[in-house]
Amino acid sequence: MKPNNKRNGSLRRYLHEIIFEADTPMGRRFDLILLILISLSVLIVVLESIEWVHLAYGHFFITLEWIFTILFTIEYGLRLYSVKKPLKYATSFFGLVDLLAILPTYFGIFMGGSQHLIIIRALRLIRVFRIFKMGHFLREGTIIIAALRRSQAKITVFMTFVLLMILIFGSLMYVIEGGSNPDFSNIPRSVYWAIVTLTTVGYGDITPVTPLGQLLSAALMITGYAVIAVPTGIVSAEMVNYKKKKEELSTQVCEHCSREGHDSDAQYCKYCGELLNE
Repeated sequence: MKPNNKRNGSLRRYLHEIIFEADTPMGRRFDLILLILISLSVLIVVLESIEWVHLAYGHFFITLEWIFTILFTIEYGLRLYSVKKPLKYATSFFGLVDLLAILPTYFGIFMGGSQHLIIIRALRLIRVFRIFKMGHFLREGTIIIAALRRSQAKITVFMTFVLLMILIFGSLMYVIEGGSNPDFSNIPRSVYWAIVTLTTVGYGDITPVTPLGQLLSAALMITGYAVIAVPTGIVSAEMVNYKKKKEELSTQVCEHCSREGHDSDAQYCKYCGELLNE
C-alpha cells in the first residue's frame, strides 16, 4: 500500500505542476492549449447566435461544443484530483467558474437555450495573466480587491442613504404627478423613475409634466452626479492608502487551499500557512 500511495502522490504532484503551475514548460504549454480551446468555444457560442450561421453550421457547432465540454469536464476532474483539498478548490472562484463552464451544455439536454450560458467560459481567460507572468497585473488586482473590502462599510452606508433618497424622491413625485400624469400611477413606478434619473441613465419612458415635478426631476439629476462620484472617491482613496508590496507575485498555486498570488520568494502559503513546495 505504501508504494502505491507514494506513486499516487507523485502522480498527483506531477498533474498539479502541469495543470496549475505556469512557471514550468509543461504547465505553460497546457495553459496555452487550454486558452485556445476556451477562446474557440466562446467564439462558437457567439457565432451560433447569428441566425444564418446557426442554420448553416448548427449541427457542426453542436458536435464541437460537446467535444469541448467533454475535454473541459476531464480537465475539471483532473484539477479536483490533483489538489489535496478538492472541496476547497471546488468552492473557490476559479473552481466555480470551471464548473459553471461545463454545466450549461449538460443542462441544454433538458432545457433549450441554456447552452448559451457557456459564454461564462470567457471568465476562464483571466488565467492569461498567470500564463504570461504578468505579475504586476495580479498585484494590481489584489490592490483593487483589498480596496473594495476596506471600503465595504462606507459603501454600505452610502448605498443605504441612496436607497432611502430614491424612495423619498419617488414618493414625492407620485404625490406631485400622480393625479395628472398616468406615467406615475403608483409608488413603485415612481421609484423606478427615481432610479433611472438619479443614475443619469434617462430612458425617457417616464417624464414629469408639471412645473414642480420637473423642478424635482432637475434636482435629482444634479444629485446624480454626486452619487456617481462618491463611491468612486471612496474606493480610490482606499487604493491610494493601500500599501503596495514591491515583491513580484508568482504564478504558484497552493495545493492545499488552491489560492494564488504569493510572493515570488514565498515558502509558505499566506492564506492557509501550508508549505508551498513539499
